[in-house]
Amino acid sequence: MPPCIAEPSMAFSQPPFFPLPPRPDFHFNGMAPSTAGFSALGPTNSFSTPAGYQGMFPRFPGMPFGSLPPRPLLPEDDNVQDDPKVTLEHKELWEKFHSYGTEMVITKSGRQMFPQMKFRLSGLDTKAKYILLLDIVAADEYRYKFHNSRWIVAGKADPEMPKRMYIHPDSPATGEQWMQKVVSFHKLKLTNNLSDKHGLTILNSMHKYQPRFHLVRASDILQLPYSTFRTYVFKECDFIAVTAYQNEKVTQLKIDHNPFAKGF
Repeated sequence: MPPCIAEPSMAFSQPPFFPLPPRPDFHFNGMAPSTAGFSALGPTNSFSTPAGYQGMFPRFPGMPFGSLPPRPLLPEDDNVQDDPKVTLEHKELWEKFHSYGTEMVITKSGRQMFPQMKFRLSGLDTKAKYILLLDIVAADEYRYKFHNSRWIVAGKADPEMPKRMYIHPDSPATGEQWMQKVVSFHKLKLTNNLSDKHGLTILNSMHKYQPRFHLVRASDILQLPYSTFRTYVFKECDFIAVTAYQNEKVTQLKIDHNPFAKGF
């Protein structure tokens, strides 16, 4: 079976919300922004997004980007040639889960996803640096329930939870480094704790969600507001958030394929 390769579903050189109005309250999880690596992002490498921007871009407190002029091209941007392709790892397993209706458990302390979000990249410029991000957004406007061995719509969706993006902890890295390995977002955790202060991804139980993978050519996190986002969506990765598995077939798949499965 050929690999699943997603083309960018969205790419723009200037985010549509730019420029932002001055935001004097911007900060990284209570810490000042850091230009060296992502140490200021904390252990989860995630950050919140400002209201009204569809979860597309992180919330950068303390950095009133709207007061900054557009960033000119850096010298290393010249002559960069890339044509990125993103391939979903374990496509067959994702499709098997999807055929039953994938479920992901959310807990107060946070639970990792299974199957995990893993990708292979090709077509990057070997010397240019890239930042990789993942977010999880509502797939539709409904709430669901599991009835008579299938998922059905149970009403209108609850209000959306605070949007957060997760930066891969190896970011930024060169295209050559990214293409040499499988890119895994296994450290991302899902929670239903509305007052979470640890940067976990907050979801509503019994709602459907779609993960989105973002590729940004940038050598520093502070360049993100001026950079092109290439967004990749794999439909077979959508899932319903639950506090306990509903479909016994999904439970069995988790046991069969997840070596760390427990608590069933």
